[in-house]
Amino acid sequence: MSGNKDIAGHPDSDAMQVPGLAARAVDRLGGILQRHVRARIDQLRFDRSLRHLSGPVDPQGMADDVTVVALVRDGAYYLDVFLDHYRSLGVRHFVFCDTGSTDQTLSRLAAEPDVSVLQSTLPWGRFENLFRGHAATRFSRGRWCLFADMDEILDFDGRSERGLRGLTGYLERYGYTAMMAQMLEMFPRCALRETADLTYAEAQDEFCHYDLTAVRSLAYRDRATGLSDLLHLNTVPDTAAPRFQFGGIRASAFGENCCLSKHPLVKVVPGVAPAVHPHLSTGVRVADATAVLKHYKFANDPIGRDQASLASKSIGHGEDALRLAGFDARPDLSLWSDHAEVYDGPAALRAAGFLQVSARFVEEMSS
Repeated sequence: MSGNKDIAGHPDSDAMQVPGLAARAVDRLGGILQRHVRARIDQLRFDRSLRHLSGPVDPQGMADDVTVVALVRDGAYYLDVFLDHYRSLGVRHFVFCDTGSTDQTLSRLAAEPDVSVLQSTLPWGRFENLFRGHAATRFSRGRWCLFADMDEILDFDGRSERGLRGLTGYLERYGYTAMMAQMLEMFPRCALRETADLTYAEAQDEFCHYDLTAVRSLAYRDRATGLSDLLHLNTVPDTAAPRFQFGGIRASAFGENCCLSKHPLVKVVPGVAPAVHPHLSTGVRVADATAVLKHYKFANDPIGRDQASLASKSIGHGEDALRLAGFDARPDLSLWSDHAEVYDGPAALRAAGFLQVSARFVEEMSS
C-alpha cells in the first residue's frame, strides 16, 4: 500500500497523466470538427435540394403578422381544418415545407393565395431542423413564427377574445421572444380502429378526451430532459416557470417516452436560432405562460401511417414500432379509461398543473 501511495504522490505523477488527457482532448476536438464538417455538408446538400414550388416568394406583411411554418408530406387529409383554424386565429401567411408529397397536397396548396410551398425531398428525419429553420428565417425575419405540425391545433387563454395578435402583443409588452406549449394527446372513447376512416373534421368532434395520469414533469433545465445543453441557452421567468413534460397516454399505452413540450411560437430576431431541434429554438426569452397543442396523433389511420413510417425508416426514435406492437397485442385498443377527461379549454389544464401560466397572463388575456 505504501508503494502505491508513493507512486500517486510522486512529483511526476501529473506528468504521467498528460498523455491520457491529451488523447481525450484530441478526441473531443476531432468530434467537434467532424460535427462541424457534417453540418456544413448537410447545409450544402439542403441548399442544393431546396425548391420554391408555389405561392408568394416575398410576402409583404405587417410587423405584427404571424407566419405559420409546417412540415408536411401527404397532408391533404388535414388541410381544411388546419388552414381554417389558424386563419381564425389571425394568421395571414403559411409556409409549408414539403418533403415529397404524392397526394393532392401540392395542388391544393398551390390554389391558396396565402400559402408558400417549399420542397426538399432529402430524408426529413435528418433535415427537418434545417428546413424549418430556413423557412422561419426567410419568411419571418423580425416577426413572429408559429411552428405547427399538421396534426396540432393551438389553443391558449384568451384565444377567442384576443387571437394571435393579442397573444403576441402580450409577449412583446413584456419582452418575451418565445412561448412554450404542451402537447395534449386527444383520443376518442371507442377503439382507435373504429375511427380510422373519420375525416379530420369529424375527428375534431370525436377525439375530445385526454388523460394526464402518466405525464412526467421535469424542471426546464433538468439534465434528465436530454436537452439541457440547448435549454441552458434560453432565459425562463421566475413566475410560472415552464416545465418539460414527457409520456402521458402514449407512455401508459405503448411505452413511449415522448416529449410533450415545445417552443412553437418564436420571434425571429438577432440572437435567436429558430428550430434547432424539433421541439425548441435557442437564444429566446420564454414567456410566463404556456399554450396547449391539441395533438391528433391517432386520427387518420394511425396503424397504416406507422406501418408506412416503419417501412420508410425515416425516423430513428422507434415510437412507430412501439405503437404497432401495442396494436398487434391489443387489436381493439382504446385509450379511454375512467381517468379520461373531456377537453373544455385551458383552464382545467392550468388547475392540474399541466400548463404553467401566470396570473398576469390570465388577467390580461381575459380582460
